[in-house]
Amino acid sequence: MILEVAILNVKPGLNTQFESDFELAGQYISSIKGYVSHTLKQCLEDNHKYILLVNWETADNHRIGFRTSEAYLKWKALLHHYYDPFPTVEHYKTII
Repeated sequence: MILEVAILNVKPGLNTQFESDFELAGQYISSIKGYVSHTLKQCLEDNHKYILLVNWETADNHRIGFRTSEAYLKWKALLHHYYDPFPTVEHYKTII
């Protein structure tokens, strides 16, 4: 299993709408082959910062399966305007 990690910096004043739209966007990412689960966590020290954790069967399920899908276009339209700067996304494998 691969863990996708993204730090999301949401523009000030948009937290409530972002969280609502993110809940709606869950239907798009969860529809992709190889998707396992996801969670969104809010930073205690900076309430405009979130971390998105997505478990995938493989990194390509995310990089190719999701990012080249119609579902990704809907995800992007719903969420990408909230971010400043745009998130860095990394993939991690379990060692221990």
